[in-house]
Amino acid sequence: MSGTDARRVAIVTGGARRLGRHLCLSLASRGYDIVVIYRASEDDARSLVREIHATGRKARAIRVDVAHRAQVAKAFADIARTDGRVDLLINNVGNYNPQDVTRLDPEVWDATISANLSGAYYCCYHALTLMPEGGNIINIGMAGLEGIRANRRGTDYFVSKTGLLVLTRALAAGYATRQVRVNMVSPGQLENSIDLPPENEIGQWVPLGRSGTLDDISQAVHYLLDATYVTGVNIDVAGGYRL
Repeated sequence: MSGTDARRVAIVTGGARRLGRHLCLSLASRGYDIVVIYRASEDDARSLVREIHATGRKARAIRVDVAHRAQVAKAFADIARTDGRVDLLINNVGNYNPQDVTRLDPEVWDATISANLSGAYYCCYHALTLMPEGGNIINIGMAGLEGIRANRRGTDYFVSKTGLLVLTRALAAGYATRQVRVNMVSPGQLENSIDLPPENEIGQWVPLGRSGTLDDISQAVHYLLDATYVTGVNIDVAGGYRL
């Protein structure tokens, strides 16, 4: 898309809270109208829509469990009718269950893979039918995907995000002739991570010696939106974590 187009629509899954919320606000400031996809955080989604409206941009929220194919299809049918296009899709859902693999229940495994990987594919599948030439998909991964290693704690999450990297690259290759770019941004230890080490110890894991901020992640997202010759890449935004 050219920056001169009158209207651009961005879809952000897991958009009501935390990183997703921050991305919605930063994209609104860039001139996108926002569709917030959320599963359970209805109050947060509504307050986010009000906050975006206050900036002069359009926004609305749709309740969807992306793990359910029929719900995703219904949501994108609504987007097709109401918005008519998708210029940017950010797959931000990332269910994380920090359990040791020796105690990982199959139901938890299925739920994580369904939300983090299958759900992302469902959204890509439908968004691509509404995406004009020059559109973008940005998937949110996790630091260290380039080197496969044993991750006993949260194995289902790591497997889902590794699969998402493979999907990212396949879609980038498959849709390049349409000038649709597909990339990944992979955070490391963020300031709101649920398993963040104490501040005086984080340097043992993160060479730059601090946790990442939400601005660090949105900066990488905005870089990819501007980098029109970049596709199929994964950018670790992690301060050297997992080098």
